Amino acid sequence: MLITAIRQTSGDRCTVVLEDGAEIKSSLGAVTELRLYTGKELDGEALEELRRLSARSLARDRALEVLSRRQMSRKELKSKLLQKGETEDSVEYCAQWLEERGFLDDGRYAAAVVRHYAAKGYGAGRVRAELQRRGIPRELWEEALAELPEPDEKLDRLIAARLKDPEDREQVRKLSAALYRRGYSWEEIRSAMARCHTEIEED
Repeated sequence: MLITAIRQTSGDRCTVVLEDGAEIKSSLGAVTELRLYTGKELDGEALEELRRLSARSLARDRALEVLSRRQMSRKELKSKLLQKGETEDSVEYCAQWLEERGFLDDGRYAAAVVRHYAAKGYGAGRVRAELQRRGIPRELWEEALAELPEPDEKLDRLIAARLKDPEDREQVRKLSAALYRRGYSWEEIRSAMARCHTEIEED
């Protein structure tokens, strides 16, 4: 198949036009790597390699753009790229390429998630749920969770700020349920309430 034109569309992007009218969106990097030029003849294998390298190159650019907006896990990135129409081959290539260069790091991301939710006053239960939701492998959880501060001081401050009347059983019940939803265990909540000289009524 003869290449009849190579048109640069924007920045690193270009379009390779074939003699049958087909157009392959590509990048200058892929064109340079394959030593393409107008008038070059491509056999079936070379044409397939052009399509493969072009798809990978464009997917890589898209992945870098996605990661520039926010940090994410390998699983989240792959899911996002697949949703945008990238192929499994291109997505796997992108994830590997980004990991090798330090742009994608599930361990670093797990630590960032833990720091974020700890700063917002959430307990270990909620943080674990977030790590799972974001697709971070379980083997990375414990090291990241080790960075969580002890819950006592945070719980004491939350209770002091929100519990107006320690003798009001309904207020205590509602606050305890709210703290549980924030990821604190019943044992942690019970201990904190005891430090505030109030008790949780057992159901």
